[in-house]
Order: sequence, then structure tokens, then C-alpha cells
Amino acid sequence: MILVTGATGQLGSQIVENLLTTIPSNEIAVLVRDEEKAKLLKEKGVQIRIGDYHQPESLVTALENVDKLVLISSSDFNNRIGQHKNAIDAAKRVGVKHILYTGVSINDIQTSPLKGLLEDHFQTEAYIKDNGFTYTMLQHSLYLDVIPMFIGEQVLETGVFFPAGEGKVAYASRTDLAEAIAKIVVSDAYDNQSLPLTNIENYSYADVAKILTELSGKEVSFVSPTPEVYEETLKGFQLPEPIIQMSLAFAAGIKNNDFDTTFSNLETILGRKPQTLKTYLQSVYIK
Repeated sequence: MILVTGATGQLGSQIVENLLTTIPSNEIAVLVRDEEKAKLLKEKGVQIRIGDYHQPESLVTALENVDKLVLISSSDFNNRIGQHKNAIDAAKRVGVKHILYTGVSINDIQTSPLKGLLEDHFQTEAYIKDNGFTYTMLQHSLYLDVIPMFIGEQVLETGVFFPAGEGKVAYASRTDLAEAIAKIVVSDAYDNQSLPLTNIENYSYADVAKILTELSGKEVSFVSPTPEVYEETLKGFQLPEPIIQMSLAFAAGIKNNDFDTTFSNLETILGRKPQTLKTYLQSVYIK
């Protein structure tokens, strides 16, 4: 039995949909907090297990008879390592053999401006290994899907305004990552491996502006403001403070070239080239 956590989220739901094309639905279970949100999966024959990272006993019950656990990192940053440990402890208690964990591909977490935000990924990986599981570390690049969060919906009119300097990122799409993860889950070729899953090209925000100019026929400018000016601008839009601080942190990490290293794993596992920045931007901004 394979269990996927976070199965109603954007990544988890796509992993499950890909698994359903390769293995019987009765061999797949999902962990959800709200059964109603998993109604469509239940109709497809997927087992629904109710559990919450903050409630350890619920996880013990939910993980019964599971062999492989796809542990999707929590999107709740409130003691995220504690949440992950609850899931890993429950998995050990009921005899789960293999944990696949969605972490991050980053050049050096110790020197990254994002250390405070992302170090718990590496603490989670260490905890899985220390507890003796067969493991596969699915180390994701940043998602192509976050670019619109940083540059906005009106970028063709406003230009790209983001304090990332000349920093580049080997962005990958959630769709490609979900397809690759589903292939990894049903194989034993990746046991006890750490797999950086990135695009085969990297891009700066100047590249984003250049491609949008090419696609739209409009001149799309790129400005990398100081963090202080960027923060004041976002405050002017009355964005929540946590969103502002997270945007600033990721801009600093990108400027530091934390995510610029490319790896071929994703392309190899997919058996094709990953989605490009140009194709992604076209799908989002060119109607």
C-alpha cells in the first residue's frame, strides 16, 4: 500500500492522479484532514485515511498497513519539523518500510538567506535516515508555478519588479515533478537516494521579462529594486506581512543563486525535457 500525504494539495493531487494510471486504485491511500475534499478520490477507489500532522495518534491509525509513505512537506510553517517528526514516528511505529520525502534542492542551506525557512527540510531528511527507513529524498527546485506570485498578474503592463538581481533558478513545474514522483514511487531503482529534481536550464528575472516581451509583443521591463523599496511597495498593496517577508526571503535566496544548479534527474525520469519557462509563461500570460 502506498500512502500520499497532502493529497488534496496541488502537488499531492497530481501525484495521485499519475499513480492511478499505473497501479490499481485499491493500492493507493491518501492522508487528508477533511474527507469531503477527497470525495472524488474516494469515488475512484482510493482509500481515504483521516489524519493531521498535529495529532500523532491520528497518524498512527492512518498509516496502518502502509509500505511506502510519500511524505509531502507541510505547508504550515508552525513547527514544521515537529509535524514531520510526528508522521515519521507514526510510520516507524506501524512498520512503514520506505519514506519518500519532498524536500528542496539548494546549493548550501548553511549560507542561504532562506536557512531559517528551509533548514527543516534537511532536518527532516536526517530524521528519516536516523530512524532506519529505506528513503528517497525528492529534492525539488522552486516551482515554475511561484513566478506569478512574485511578478503579479498585470506584469505585461507593470513590468517585472522583483529584488532578485541577476540570480538564476532551475525552475520546474509541479506537473512535471508529480509525474516524475509517481514513476519513482512505483520503482525500486531510487531506494536510498537523494534526487535533486530541477529543470535542465536556469533563468533569471531578466530572462522572464525578455521572454514575456517576445511572447506578448510588448516591451516588458525588469527592475530589481532594493529590498527596502520592494517591501514598501508591497505594503502599499496592503499584502499580509508574512507574504511580504516570505517574498523578500525568496528574492534574497534567488539573488544569492541558491537555486541555480541544474540536474538531469528530472529529464531522465520523465524520459523527455521538462516544461520550459517560455511554455509556462505562455500558458499563464498569453491568452
